[in-house]
Amino acid sequence: MNKVRHSLALCLCFAATAIPALADTVSGPEGEIEITAITHNGAQLLHGDLVVTVDPWGVMGLEGLQTADLILVTDNPGHHLDPEAIAALSDADTVVLMPANSRQRLPHGMVIENGEETTIAGVRIEAIAAYDIIPGAPEHPMGDANGYVVTLGGLRFFFAGVTECVDEVKAVRDIDVAFMPMNIPVGRMTPAAAAECTHLLEPDVVYLYHYDQGYARRAANPDADAGGLVDGMTIEETLQAFERELASSGIEVRRGEFYPPLP
Repeated sequence: MNKVRHSLALCLCFAATAIPALADTVSGPEGEIEITAITHNGAQLLHGDLVVTVDPWGVMGLEGLQTADLILVTDNPGHHLDPEAIAALSDADTVVLMPANSRQRLPHGMVIENGEETTIAGVRIEAIAAYDIIPGAPEHPMGDANGYVVTLGGLRFFFAGVTECVDEVKAVRDIDVAFMPMNIPVGRMTPAAAAECTHLLEPDVVYLYHYDQGYARRAANPDADAGGLVDGMTIEETLQAFERELASSGIEVRRGEFYPPLP
């Protein structure tokens, strides 16, 4: 896309839960946009005084996050749909968009289906299908969950959600900053698969998120079994493998602070 200016330094977050997170910054046609990682699979975008938040999960705290104009929910599990976190980041004017499977847990939210588009507070939102190809538990059936394309500040951000590289994802175009999942259970979105999908999207910048399922289990329940990856690799090895796959692509790979230290 080449609309993102790469001259700005990457701000790394070393914050624990009691310290506000630092933000990465991208600069587009309409000015700077701050990107703040939220535990495991969420992010906050700040452009001027406009705040868009995706999948806020409060398990490690919400310090550093602002009241949102728009909150996007990708799926129904608690690490995507956290009603308490949504309430903490909302005021009377906040709009929450979500898939239909979230209606029971969040009755005040506005449903947006796969393939639909809308504009909220001047922000264009496109709902992209997010689902499994490889069968097995946990299942992510077609139609249950959304990814989102967010057009903000003249840039297009793609939050894939929990998905494989399905046809609807492959059809997404003109992305400046992508957020891609990796290491999904039963061998979905391996480093090679996530990198191949990123190649197809051709963003200027990519963040990996939703890649440490063991961390998410332990964050929700300290006694939970962290499990392992199907290929026996460590999380760090998968990150390095993804980065190697994209080394000559011209795509900037950024590591956001999606996994602050557990207590």
